[in-house]
Amino acid sequence: MMWLFTQAWAQDAAAAGSSGGGCDYSSIGLLALIVGVFYLLVIRPQTKARKEHEQLLATMKKGDDVVSEGGICGVVHEVRESEVVVQVSERTRIRFKKESIQAVDRSDEDEASSKGGK
Repeated sequence: MMWLFTQAWAQDAAAAGSSGGGCDYSSIGLLALIVGVFYLLVIRPQTKARKEHEQLLATMKKGDDVVSEGGICGVVHEVRESEVVVQVSERTRIRFKKESIQAVDRSDEDEASSKGGK
């Protein structure tokens, strides 16, 4: 039974070799299309999200409501070079790496500026 598969494989190899074996430009174009779509759907949005997160961390200041990657919510008490001290209750403060802050809520500041502007 194994000899049947080896013969079929040999016939496929012979048929592929007789087709010229040259470079097919349509396959190169298809590969370029796949790389372009991958770039547009995966790499570009990820880069944009990373830049927005870095900007969010750079503009974080005392009094901002934050949420960590672990889901801990609190108010920024102090911003250091690579750390943030977050107050989660009246007498509880936790240090976080800046990168572990997932979201910053500035809705109080946005409401105040929109009321002042009207």
